[in-house]
Amino acid sequence: MKKILIPLPTYGFDPTEAAIPWKILKEKGMQVFFATPEGKKATCDQLMLKGEKLGIWKKILMARLDAVQAYMAMDQDPAFCNPFSFTELVDKDFDVLVLPGGHDKGVREYLESGLLQGLVSTYFVDNKTVAAICHGVVLVARSVFPGTRKSVLYDYKTTALLSSQELGAYQLTRLWLKDYYLTYPQISVEKEVRSVLSAKENFITGPMPFLRDDPARLSRGFTVRDRNYLSARWPGDAYSFSMELLKMIEAG
Repeated sequence: MKKILIPLPTYGFDPTEAAIPWKILKEKGMQVFFATPEGKKATCDQLMLKGEKLGIWKKILMARLDAVQAYMAMDQDPAFCNPFSFTELVDKDFDVLVLPGGHDKGVREYLESGLLQGLVSTYFVDNKTVAAICHGVVLVARSVFPGTRKSVLYDYKTTALLSSQELGAYQLTRLWLKDYYLTYPQISVEKEVRSVLSAKENFITGPMPFLRDDPARLSRGFTVRDRNYLSARWPGDAYSFSMELLKMIEAG
C-alpha cells in the first residue's frame, strides 16, 4: 500500500487542492498522512471554504460544494487531526509527496520552510513522485539540488497558477479584500516559477482556465507531467490532477 504525504501550513491552504486529492487517493486504498509546521491540526482558508466577503463573486471564487464536502470529511480523518510536525519528517519514509496551494498569507510558512524544501529536493534526487498544484509549485521551485543553486525544476516542464488568474482575482476583489489574492504582492506565482527554469518554453500555460473540472468532465482540467513530477494550476484542475497522480502511482 502506497504511503502519501500531504504537508500543509497551519492555516490558509486551499480546501479543494488538498481535499479532492485526499478523497480520491483514500478511495483507492492509499495511506494518506499529513504534516504541519508544529504538528498541530491544520485549518484551510475559511474564505475559500465559506465564501464570506467574496460578494458577487462568491459562486465563482469559493470552493465548490463537492470540495467543501470532501474537506469536511477530511477534517474528521484521524491522520488529518494528528499530523506529523515538519521536523518529524526527517525520520519518515513516504512514497509520494502531494503539495497543495493556497493564496492566503498563512501559506508563507509552508512555502518558505527550509525543511520542506529539503524534503522536496530529496524526493527529486530519489526520483520519487512529487505532485504540486497552484502555489505548491512555488515550494518546488524554491527547492534546490544539494550542493547547487539550481532549482529541482530547472530542467523540468511545469505549469502553475497563471499570472492572469492571480491578478484577475485580485482586480475583482481588491476594493474590499486589498491584496488578499496576492500571496507575495511583489511577484506572481508564474513569474517566480518561470525564473528558475532553464528555458521559457518549460512553463506551459495550457488552455484558458474558465471552467472547473469534475469526475465527468476531466477534460476541463489541465496538468503537466514530466518524469516523476506532476503539476497543475488551480482548484479547477483538482480532479484531473488527482486522476493523473493515480496513474503515476499505479504505474510505479
